[in-house]
Amino acid sequence: MADIEGTIVELADLLRHPEDLDKISFLKSEFTRKKAAIDGQLKIGLKDQLEVTQNGMNSISDGQRTVNQIKEEMMKIDKLCAEAQNMIRDFPDINLVSQVHRNFSQVETMKANIESFDGRLKDLEQMLREDDRDSENQPNLLNIHYGLTQLRDIRDDAMDQIKRASDTSLESHLQDYFTRLGDVIEWFDDHVGTACMNLIPLVQADNKGMVVRLALIIEEEEKSDSKVKALQDAQREYKDLASRFKSMTSGPKQLRGYKEKFLEAIKYYAQPQFDKAEEQFLEEPDKLANIMKWYFNDLYVVKVGMASLMPKKWRIFKTYTDIYHKMMHDWLTKHIDNPELSPPHMLSIIDWSEKYYTKMTKLGWDQSTLQPHVLDSREAELIREYRQLIVKSVDEWMDRMFAADKRSFIDRKPDSLDTNEHGYFRTKTLGDMWRMLKEQTAVAGSCNRTDVAEGVFDAMFRALKSRQNLWQNMIDSESQKYKAPPGAGAADGESMQVFQDWLVAIANDQIACIDDNEDQLGYLTRFHRDLEPLVTPAYMSAHALPQLDALRDGFVDLGTHCITAFASLIFAVDFRATVGDFFTPKWYAEYGMKRIVTTFDDYIADYAKVLHRSLLDVLVEELADELLAHYLSAVRNKGARFRRAEPFTDKFKDDVLTAFDFFAGLGNREELRGVVTVDFAAIKRKWRVVDKMVRLLEADKAGVVVVYEEFKRECWDLQMGWVESVLRARDDFDRGMLGAVKAKAGEVYVERGAETIMSKVK
Repeated sequence: MADIEGTIVELADLLRHPEDLDKISFLKSEFTRKKAAIDGQLKIGLKDQLEVTQNGMNSISDGQRTVNQIKEEMMKIDKLCAEAQNMIRDFPDINLVSQVHRNFSQVETMKANIESFDGRLKDLEQMLREDDRDSENQPNLLNIHYGLTQLRDIRDDAMDQIKRASDTSLESHLQDYFTRLGDVIEWFDDHVGTACMNLIPLVQADNKGMVVRLALIIEEEEKSDSKVKALQDAQREYKDLASRFKSMTSGPKQLRGYKEKFLEAIKYYAQPQFDKAEEQFLEEPDKLANIMKWYFNDLYVVKVGMASLMPKKWRIFKTYTDIYHKMMHDWLTKHIDNPELSPPHMLSIIDWSEKYYTKMTKLGWDQSTLQPHVLDSREAELIREYRQLIVKSVDEWMDRMFAADKRSFIDRKPDSLDTNEHGYFRTKTLGDMWRMLKEQTAVAGSCNRTDVAEGVFDAMFRALKSRQNLWQNMIDSESQKYKAPPGAGAADGESMQVFQDWLVAIANDQIACIDDNEDQLGYLTRFHRDLEPLVTPAYMSAHALPQLDALRDGFVDLGTHCITAFASLIFAVDFRATVGDFFTPKWYAEYGMKRIVTTFDDYIADYAKVLHRSLLDVLVEELADELLAHYLSAVRNKGARFRRAEPFTDKFKDDVLTAFDFFAGLGNREELRGVVTVDFAAIKRKWRVVDKMVRLLEADKAGVVVVYEEFKRECWDLQMGWVESVLRARDDFDRGMLGAVKAKAGEVYVERGAETIMSKVK
């Protein structure tokens, strides 16, 4: 059950998005290749294991036969000894005399060894001092080893005899006597260890004598350990019988492990080089091949210079290769299992696998003989992880940059904005974002795999679209704070200018993304050019181009949304009181429309130089639309009333002409000539709805229905709620008038079309 759940989780991770379904065939083929590789490895492993098992069973059988033969021979010898005792007269006496003589000889030998022990030890110390002064050659190494071996045997025999004696009171004194020998052995081991750690430099220096001396010592110790192990096994199996043979109770008593230490020294020599390589690799991942030159140089030195100096049975070249290969495997897998590994480092390791086996082939090693696989046959998985590393890096960068923008935006930090070479407001992170995307695009393309690049671009498309949505939502949220009624949590009006500066900067950013001109291409077009060579034509046409078009539309929409929010803020804050007086008794005596267009003039003068010129026309159009929508919606103001005795038609005319004069004259100003190119005729066409409103107010009761029908046919999105408010504002309103209009609304059928200004008037 746990395996099924794990598979489901992994599939959910691989097929996270609908477009990932297109990759099922690729994933299937990838898993099939991976399964075939694993099956091949299992077959090879099973074959090897069967061979090893069979050889082991044969060895056990041969060993058992040999043990049985030895047992039988020893039983025969024991039987012959017993029979001989019965055949020879006075054998007990003869045997006793023989034992006394043998014991006396042993005592004499032990006495002589003990008496000469100190002098011989001093001689060895002197030779060690001489070798200290010539550590590269150590000419006394063999003599020291021979002398130490003899002193070790003397010590072991003496300690063995004292332990078997009935009186063991002198054991501690004897141990103290041999203490200096232990110190000299450590001194000698340091010399041997130093030589083992410098074997390759010794071969490179053509110091063959030193290498051979070291090999002879290690080989002799290996033989000694084999003999000790065999004797220990025999004593364990035939303790009583073995104790009766002197050859099985004399000589070395303990395993010294020089061969094992020699093999460990190979690792100790290579490890610092791996550590140094790691530091260089972390700094320059693209130079892994150069960093690892020492690895193949060492193996070449062993193959060419060392193999002939070592015992053939050691197969020293294979020994070195196995140790080095295992260390390389561990070093690489440590890095690829590191969750913090960067994409360039991951790619370098993936590329390194093929280069590694090519170089090992030149040294004479087939890939199948080097086990385990240097990357555990995880190339396909690593390619996927490499892609995910880039995707993760993109997501983290985008999240960090937007988080920084969000803090600055919400805190209204004025120093967080910048200006470009044209003086337009811009945010500081836009260039960094596109620079990061370009860098990650290069990283994705460096592996020369379209599947990796396409997966990365999918993530980039999602990140860019998400950024557009996040900006829009945050703009709406912050704008709402200024639109709240005073005393109901409204934002401080003094910070509105900084907020509007931000809106202008964000809008300019969107234009920078899509603005292709003679001087420079927009960020999105450059991004398009960077990604096209890295993906397949099918992906480009079916996926990338639609995504790029959607992003382009999104940049346009977000830029327009910023300008719309900018314009709506002016009415929510600056004109709240002015718009609230429209169509009330104060309307006739004041010049509210004049104050509004004067404020418009100030805003355009302030922002004309910092707002992209293509957005300036959008700002003028949005101001015209917002003004018209708020003007028409003012019919809902408290106290709004139109009395036939009052000159409301003239006031309407005066307001409209004031607005027209402002918008018509913008393009003729010297400082705006050629900058503002807004279509004034289009503005006039939209403002015709004011005439429709006036006609609804001044028509007689019978003619209201006709005016409504004309209005509805011209503006299909005319809201009945607004019409009702207009009618209720008449001083002669009655329910029959409203009922007739509603009845006509049920009869009139109008086809839907493009939204008109009335869609903004509720």
